[in-house]
Amino acid sequence: MTIALGKPGVDGLSETVGVLREWQYDGAPMQLHPGDLGWFWRFGPDATADAVRTWSRGGNILAVGLLDGPDLLRLTLAPDAHHDEELARQLATDVSLQERGVLREGKACIEAPMAALVQELLDEDGWDVDEPWTPLRRDLAEPVEDPGVRIEVIGPEQAHVRAAVQRASFSTSTFTDERWHAMAGGLPYADARCLVAYGDRGDAVAAVTVWSAGPGRPGLLEPMGVAQEHRGRGHGRAITLAAAAALKELGSSSAIVCTPSSNVGAVATYRSAGFEPRPEVRDRRRDA
Repeated sequence: MTIALGKPGVDGLSETVGVLREWQYDGAPMQLHPGDLGWFWRFGPDATADAVRTWSRGGNILAVGLLDGPDLLRLTLAPDAHHDEELARQLATDVSLQERGVLREGKACIEAPMAALVQELLDEDGWDVDEPWTPLRRDLAEPVEDPGVRIEVIGPEQAHVRAAVQRASFSTSTFTDERWHAMAGGLPYADARCLVAYGDRGDAVAAVTVWSAGPGRPGLLEPMGVAQEHRGRGHGRAITLAAAAALKELGSSSAIVCTPSSNVGAVATYRSAGFEPRPEVRDRRRDA
């Protein structure tokens, strides 16, 4: 059977999210998570569907990609398809030819499981390795310690608080109340929570969104941020502990996150909250 490259459309996003949930397991490589689609959903269902690509054989989805921007494809594969040669060759071809409708010409990056065969083919095609990222994981079998600050679960009435902390944490953020509502209306958010931490004076100082992939599966932190004027006071550790506790309550087996290795402060924050670093991962980069 031939492998078909497709776009799911809004009606097909439910199936795509479903297979991504099934592909999450403890010990899996750092990979695209249903929460990544959930966070992208802040741009709305139409934009999310337009950014998703699927590769299928015989009606079964074997790979899912998210265009997290015009020059970044975040790609993952079914657990039993990482060494499927036909699939790997199809993927390498489709990402290299602009007319296939995946990546445009010129500079681009691809995130894919490090041990997948497609990595070797991209290397042969001249894709270099990009800067390292550090995945981190915390097992949730044991109780999570109290964060030591007031934590609130954000609902629609507090969307403006969550959005404001996001913008205060990331100078380039375009997150708004409207985008929070779009995200919260998406399929993956049924298994997600937004949390905000408050400082001694009662102001919102840090925020995180956590995404469950279902009971017994790893849950994702995406994104986590501390408002710039409140950094260096332990708020990052506090909101990360709260995130781990929320995922445990949702039934997740572990909590995972990934951050650039160059962001030593973020790595230290996650480690202080009981997350253990895993081997570094690197995107593939095409410069021209």
